Amino acid sequence: MPDKTVTLNPHTYDKLGIIHCGVTHEGFVVVAGDPRDIADGQEILFERVGIKVRRDGGQYTFTRVH
Repeated sequence: MPDKTVTLNPHTYDKLGIIHCGVTHEGFVVVAGDPRDIADGQEILFERVGIKVRRDGGQYTFTRVH
């Protein structure tokens, strides 16, 4: 079973299962090619791929939700 969570910092990338996730720079994330701005303390759901991103300062946690 693939990992369900990955935590990244700015300028890092990884995969959550087969989905590419990354933090291109502070406050900007990309999931499966879909870029979004994210504020500190904010949580965003990428519905198309079922991944939730939460930002806590310089840490960005990507979690598979289904």
